[in-house]
Amino acid sequence: MSLASWTQSERGSFVLRYHRKVVLRRRLGARAMPNGPSALEESQVPVIRDDLRNVAIVAHVDHGKTTLVDAMLRQAGAFRANQEVVERVMDSMDLEREKGITILAKQTAVEFRGVRINVVDTPGHVDFGGEVERTLRMVDAVLLLVDASEGPLPQTRYVLGKALARRLPVVVCVNKVDRTDARPTEVVHEVEELFLDLDADEDQIGFPILYTNARAGRAGRRPDELAPDLGPLLEAVVATTPPPTFEPGHPLQFLVTNLDADPYVGRLAVGRLWQGEVGLGDRVGVAKRDGSLAIAKVTKIVGAIGLSRTDLDRAGPGEIVAIAGLGDVTVGETVTDPDDPRPLPVVSIDQPSVSMRFGVNTSPFAGNDGTYLTSRHLKQRLDREALGNVSIRVLPTSSPDTFEVQGRGELQLAVLVEQVRREGYELEVSKPEVITRTVDGRVQEPYEAVTLDVPEEFVGVVTQALALRRGRLANMVNHGTGWVRLELRVPARGLIGFRSALLTATRGTALLHHLFDGYDAWAGEIHDRVNGALVADRIGTTTGYALDQLQERGELFVGPGTEVYEGMVIGENARPGDMDVNPTRQKQKTNIRTHAADEAIRLVPPRQLSLEQAIERVGVDEFVEVTPSSIRLRKRVLDATARGRAAKRTRR
Repeated sequence: MSLASWTQSERGSFVLRYHRKVVLRRRLGARAMPNGPSALEESQVPVIRDDLRNVAIVAHVDHGKTTLVDAMLRQAGAFRANQEVVERVMDSMDLEREKGITILAKQTAVEFRGVRINVVDTPGHVDFGGEVERTLRMVDAVLLLVDASEGPLPQTRYVLGKALARRLPVVVCVNKVDRTDARPTEVVHEVEELFLDLDADEDQIGFPILYTNARAGRAGRRPDELAPDLGPLLEAVVATTPPPTFEPGHPLQFLVTNLDADPYVGRLAVGRLWQGEVGLGDRVGVAKRDGSLAIAKVTKIVGAIGLSRTDLDRAGPGEIVAIAGLGDVTVGETVTDPDDPRPLPVVSIDQPSVSMRFGVNTSPFAGNDGTYLTSRHLKQRLDREALGNVSIRVLPTSSPDTFEVQGRGELQLAVLVEQVRREGYELEVSKPEVITRTVDGRVQEPYEAVTLDVPEEFVGVVTQALALRRGRLANMVNHGTGWVRLELRVPARGLIGFRSALLTATRGTALLHHLFDGYDAWAGEIHDRVNGALVADRIGTTTGYALDQLQERGELFVGPGTEVYEGMVIGENARPGDMDVNPTRQKQKTNIRTHAADEAIRLVPPRQLSLEQAIERVGVDEFVEVTPSSIRLRKRVLDATARGRAAKRTRR
């Protein structure tokens, strides 16, 4: 369904609202940004490659991007008849499969009626928005997926805003129309309002609208009339996406937007050829960020068709490929002609808003599990991450064994810690902190636009919890289905550690989505931690007898037979303040016989903290000790006496 197929009243209402926006924006002198690299010369007539299309699939998390790519690959014949294929085949990382989200952008290609469509599957979580920003530099159009029940969410607004700013045409796809609570008509109107709010240009409002059931691999122009395959969707993609253009004889221009690795040829630079051609053995120049030019030789060119990677002898303009042999090339640099270098604009990425301290493991159990233990190993690993992920920053601190790592959110940093841990590193990380700035002598902090879907009976407890975290309610909508959508503006500090408390308060039913919403004045003190900690006061092995006495004091994180050390957090105190306890105490053996009931020990199963839960619970005076086999909470100062003196000085 496109703009031309709407009813007269719908079309008139939308066009009227749009032109009001255009008039207001023109009065304010707004100008659209150019699309793609602007290094083309007007003196030559561009040539069109009509056999190629480059498109990115963007959406909010869990709206079905990767499932739709699966269906495209299946119908394009990328799988053998007897091949066993798992769901979300593009999510190749273990962490992506475990968490059910896409972390890294991945590119594939499908053939449709003689046209090769390069499809880039992007992450949907806001913490990995840097992947989306880089992906939009490679493509000529965007396929925007929206859930037929949930509608546009914060990440939908974010990715659509980035696409419209680059003047990319958009194909809107309303997915999951088979849901019992689907409301495609209302969702389409919400998408229209979103286009108006984001000041879409005149050529961008005529977007085609398709409806899909990605799991079944069906698409259509109407939600109740789906074709047996994805043909209508692919037709709209080919018709809407402009084919790549290039100038004959123009020097090479290849923009690096991602990095990969090959065990035989080393680093691979992934990107798009905007101008010129590149072949095996060619001598090329790498335009560095500092303005210098490094000479390199192309040793390998890799392209993608379906799930396979194919070695190419030569690649032409408009193609998305990976090139090896470019040395220490990084994201944002341009591979160009060494005799006539013409670098493209460097990729611009939004600034990080959350930081954590990564340090060498200094606990008494250091070195028991990991392979890489020193600060040199840790710094090399963090530098390697910052090299390929431009949304991550690594800064030195006053301690040579500790580094400050900045990112988009605590989930992005938690994923980095989990990756480092699985590679055999031991480290300790601090509580996430927001990155503040000072403007006109006043401290400002980052804020998040929060969207919460909760059952009606939990609206009161959720709004009260967010009010304590300095959140402000902006809008509340009751869809009449028993669920209420809350839209709030909350300081980023208030969301750190909030997810676990939210799931507990709503019995695991609430859905939380948030998006960076700029900087504003410091909101004041936030008391996000009420309960203290149960801290072991000696080294040893926990016993059931001791834990049986301690479980009345609060919730335990360890069970019997666990090795502990002085200063290790073994549970959460039911009251404010920390409590030093002895979890290794054993029952004294005497000649006096006791009743059998006195000897029966019934322990409540301990709460096994995941890495994300540990990062949410860690206090300002604590660390999360991370090893390949263990995750522990510990105090920064292990000695109980020294810790007590420090607390007394703080109170004074």
